[in-house]
Amino acid sequence: MRISVIGGQEADERASRVAFEVGREIGARGHVLICGGRTGVMREACRGAKESGGLTVGILPGDDLGDVNEFVDIPLPTGIGYTRNVLVARAGEAVIAIDGQLGTLSEIAFALISGRPVVGLGTWELRDGSGQEAPIERVEDAVSAVDACEAAVAAAGSG
Repeated sequence: MRISVIGGQEADERASRVAFEVGREIGARGHVLICGGRTGVMREACRGAKESGGLTVGILPGDDLGDVNEFVDIPLPTGIGYTRNVLVARAGEAVIAIDGQLGTLSEIAFALISGRPVVGLGTWELRDGSGQEAPIERVEDAVSAVDACEAAVAAAGSG
């Protein structure tokens, strides 16, 4: 399975730890981790995935391979700036959102629009204009996050 991990390019200690644990769990289960390929949550998730033998893909906003973090196996330079957020959100069969700022918010929106299940760990809480809560499954830890991705993708495949 391909799982996109999204989150802030600047991550505090908690977000960094959670991202690392999520990446480690993704790698341990043999899934491919997709992200924006840079710093913060992206770097820590890739570091965790590599520690557990996983494969990582980084979809970069620019053309410069020097911007990729050292834990990305397959860097994909796009040269399209923040538009790459659409690619990150759609490349995974499911998305795990950790912390994050406006870039993460855009990726959550693109994932939901595209019908991708979104699992949240300390990230945005969203409501539409009528007050309906966005379908983001909230979990407390890395194991639950990857479990939720697997269950959502399995349910979509059987439905």
